[in-house]
Amino acid sequence: MMLEGKTALITGSARGIGLEFARAFIAQGATVALADINAEAVAKAAESLGSKAIGIQMDITSQSSIDAGFEAAVAKMGQLDILVNNAALFSAAPTVEITRSDYDRLFAVNVAGTLFCTQAAARHMIARGQGGKIINMASQAGRRGEGLVTVYCATKAAVISLTQSAGLDLIKHKINVNAIAPGVVDGEHWDGVDAFFAKYENRPAGEKKRLVGDAVPYGRMGTAADLTGMAIFLATPAADYIVAQTFGVDGGNWMA
Repeated sequence: MMLEGKTALITGSARGIGLEFARAFIAQGATVALADINAEAVAKAAESLGSKAIGIQMDITSQSSIDAGFEAAVAKMGQLDILVNNAALFSAAPTVEITRSDYDRLFAVNVAGTLFCTQAAARHMIARGQGGKIINMASQAGRRGEGLVTVYCATKAAVISLTQSAGLDLIKHKINVNAIAPGVVDGEHWDGVDAFFAKYENRPAGEKKRLVGDAVPYGRMGTAADLTGMAIFLATPAADYIVAQTFGVDGGNWMA
């Protein structure tokens, strides 16, 4: 197993992509701390994965919650080898309708949350002296602008830039920081995304989802499981010489 003896913390892992990553990491031998703002949901998710999973309530917009969550994870697992910054929010609106509160909310989670969880993980990894792997979840939306998705695109572009800078800074401690940029990934969150486009593009429910899936060169939308191979690879010693990179896993939807 590729992650035998390793430990990981994955944010936003009570459901969706984060939960699928946790399942895949455990299958490869890792012990995983699932972190999520929803205490009940993350406890149930961890229980469903068995003895190698623990659930931690964490609000990544709160520094005290981040600090307490990482301390609890390290106390329970004994060490921290891998962080996956997966937690994120989506929103859409015409530029003239963007609110400051929505802007602040997305940047607090998608950018500041990623930065300060990276910081917390790096401090533990540096103190231990064994290096580590940090994997950020970017997006094809961070590679280009999209009408109606101004703020979300900006946050994911910031995640790509953060990955580059933190990666260059932390590699001297043998901490590899890299990112994954998914394309359109099917899941319950896409019901919300589809609703935004139905509202602002005057489309029937489900039409936008069908159209974006049909446009993927691979022939369909991605799934959370499609992303796990890259996440596992970036968490292993096979990726030791990969620094500050963002990898598209999107069925050919965007060529960086």
